[in-house]
Amino acid sequence: MTDAPTRNLGNLEVSAQGLGCMGMSHGYGATDDAQSMATLHRALDLGVTLLDTSDFYGAGHNEELIGRAVAGRRDEVVLATKFGFANRLGEPTLIRGDAAYVQQACEASLRRLGVDHIDLYYQHRVDPRVPIEETVGAMAELVQAGKVRHLGLSEAGAQTIRRAHAVHPIAALQSEWSLWTRDLEAEIAPVCRELGIGLVPFSPLGRGFLTGQYSSVEGLAENDVRRSQPRFADGNLERNLGIVAKLNELAAAKGVTAGQLALAWVQHRGNDVVPIPGTRRQRYLEENLAALAVELSPEDLAAIEAAAPVEQIAGNRYDATSLTFVNS
Repeated sequence: MTDAPTRNLGNLEVSAQGLGCMGMSHGYGATDDAQSMATLHRALDLGVTLLDTSDFYGAGHNEELIGRAVAGRRDEVVLATKFGFANRLGEPTLIRGDAAYVQQACEASLRRLGVDHIDLYYQHRVDPRVPIEETVGAMAELVQAGKVRHLGLSEAGAQTIRRAHAVHPIAALQSEWSLWTRDLEAEIAPVCRELGIGLVPFSPLGRGFLTGQYSSVEGLAENDVRRSQPRFADGNLERNLGIVAKLNELAAAKGVTAGQLALAWVQHRGNDVVPIPGTRRQRYLEENLAALAVELSPEDLAAIEAAAPVEQIAGNRYDATSLTFVNS
């Protein structure tokens, strides 16, 4: 294990960049457990401590994969997982945050991960039918029982965060944050900072789009979720490619890739920000980690933001149904 920079999520110290593991089990086409396992071990060797999973990813497969990867290396890892989606991928969305489900979901995740505690336990989406006080109260009981160490929320709104934090300290908010998704900046991030809650951006590379690897959806697998996302739709994708072209120019001038520039921009949002770019390939893991060394001046940051103005991003990040569970 190498020495790597760290940051704090509340009182939880983690590597300055984590690893999002969803794509190792679903969402982006065919998966390969051996390839994913090698990448997970490489991440640990390079000092990545924060591994992010969910009981939803691959209907439990992802947690089982992570559990096998950390066997014998538990003390090197900050395990983060999530609960809340009671449906399977492709089924109508069903979010549960009732106390009984919180307990049930945690026990199942512990079994799949093969551990006696979860370091950071998130509610994956807020259940609109259940008061957040009930959900976080049940999560707090897991802390008291020693089954969970720290609590988190994902895609929660500012007032929900305040109410949750009043029940039990929230260590981290995991939400989408990148050059093309910045809706948490106006109100949500300031509330988190006021309360001492760390920020964990998922999809900091715009689901891979900001790397410049995709000029169409033709190369994506038929079951790749991006095929159904508005920003990858005909017309929107072509408009968004203009932003990537500008990022490529700026990145070339600094001797880095567009993806590294976009990721470095996220890293520069603050010392309380720990992005979790996802990959199942060692090559991209190492490329992403190299973004930690990219230094950006105020002038660089201004140029990057000018290349990707939010008002010019074409398409919503989710379909209408999924958006109802965001920032709620």
